[in-house]
Amino acid sequence: MRDRAAKPDVLGAIIDQARGERHAAVKDLERELTYDQLIEEVALVASGLSARGVIEGDRVALLIPNSVDFVVAALASLWIGAIFVPLALIDPEHRLVTIVTNCAPKVVITSASREGVADDLESLAGIPLVAITALRGFEPIGPVDRSPRPVYAIYTSGTTGTPKGVLVGATAFAAAVQAASNAVGLSRDSRTLCISPFNFDGSYANLFSTLYCGGLCVIPPRDSLLFARTFFHTVSNEAITFSGFTPSYLRLLLASPQIATLDGSSLTTIALGGEACPVGDLMALWKSAPNIRVFNRYGPTETTIAVTHIELTPEIIAEGTVPIGTPHPDVTFNLIDEFGHVLEGPDQVGELYVGGVQLMERYWADDALTKDVLRTDVVSGETLYRTGDLVYRDEKGQYVYVDRADRVIKRSGVRISLVELGSVLSALDGVISAVCIAYDNEGELGIAAFAVVKQGVLAPNLRRAARADLPDTMLPDRFELVERLPLNKSNKLDEKLLLSQAGLSPVRRGKSPLA
Repeated sequence: MRDRAAKPDVLGAIIDQARGERHAAVKDLERELTYDQLIEEVALVASGLSARGVIEGDRVALLIPNSVDFVVAALASLWIGAIFVPLALIDPEHRLVTIVTNCAPKVVITSASREGVADDLESLAGIPLVAITALRGFEPIGPVDRSPRPVYAIYTSGTTGTPKGVLVGATAFAAAVQAASNAVGLSRDSRTLCISPFNFDGSYANLFSTLYCGGLCVIPPRDSLLFARTFFHTVSNEAITFSGFTPSYLRLLLASPQIATLDGSSLTTIALGGEACPVGDLMALWKSAPNIRVFNRYGPTETTIAVTHIELTPEIIAEGTVPIGTPHPDVTFNLIDEFGHVLEGPDQVGELYVGGVQLMERYWADDALTKDVLRTDVVSGETLYRTGDLVYRDEKGQYVYVDRADRVIKRSGVRISLVELGSVLSALDGVISAVCIAYDNEGELGIAAFAVVKQGVLAPNLRRAARADLPDTMLPDRFELVERLPLNKSNKLDEKLLLSQAGLSPVRRGKSPLA
């Protein structure tokens, strides 16, 4: 294996693994490939793409569920210098058409079965759909020279606006993958359970970081993982040592009586990311599995997968906050106040601007938006990404996430973080977990609390308990008791569904909740 300090590109590191002894690389319900088999199949599919006229810089869209096929198709794109664009099978057809029209791929690869692929997508988007099996009948070719170039584009948002394609380069990809691998101690002995959807870049801290260092990626069907029993069954049967997922998915696991089986199991390490991490959920996990190592990680898609990692302990979170850690090597953090000044001291909340090696190259086909978020006018000589996240640095030098800037509201002159308010409610007696969401309250900003509670706890009880800990200005307007906190397609909290089920309307676009 190459010297990891040399930071090889991701494909190069995986090719190096195939030169060693035969050992498993990827496994799903259908098949398992060793590293040499993986590279052999990647070369075959790459030759099929080349035969269809795909060249360096072209886009290749992947309409493939989490599977070995996805891994092969993504690496085959890198093999010929193309840019892979992961798509979500569960996305509405109009969103898929919008994305495909925007990035104009040379081809859309589907899985062998084409299960879940809309029959009229090809005619609507005007791009040929090709099953991955149709790309394997050609003479294998060698990889192109792997000089720095764009490697993938992931489309974000689209729920409240047009999807935007985040274009990531090879150098940023390699730096992020290597940092994630090193942070949690992945190795050739690691057996990683892949949970998050592969059209969500947070999943790459598990998938590609494991392949980078020669471990095995176990990839169950995504739908089955919505049942906690599948997670625990797979951990046991596959001797899983590592997995990463969102705090909302952890909440799903904590609600299962099988959570106790993690104590003494093969699973020694998990990483959380994608959302703020509640203290109460961490303590509940350690109560069931006190020896499990837990890492928190943070990073917007525009900064490539994750830009911080920190190993959490009960002592670190004892004061009620969960740090996101410190920046990865060659990544810089700047906190900027509302007047554009850089904040130097501890405990000062500012908007986080990220710089350094992991920045995206640009938004695909949107120079105006790129210029708006990749700023060169904040700190002299640096290009910084404006995250929209409010953060502070504590006395120990660790950064702590407060909330999204657009989730901090002001009522009666008091600034309220909906994340922090949810954490306060989660700590009340009888509350298993709680979140707070802003809603349109007859033209004003309202706060709705959604709580999963123990048997016998009623909404009026919860309101009285909250009033004892919170001033009236911070007290939620609505308390809704729910059986569970639902997840969306990225395994994050589905806020729109919760509001809809409660008969509440989201904050209207154009009405900012900014403090």
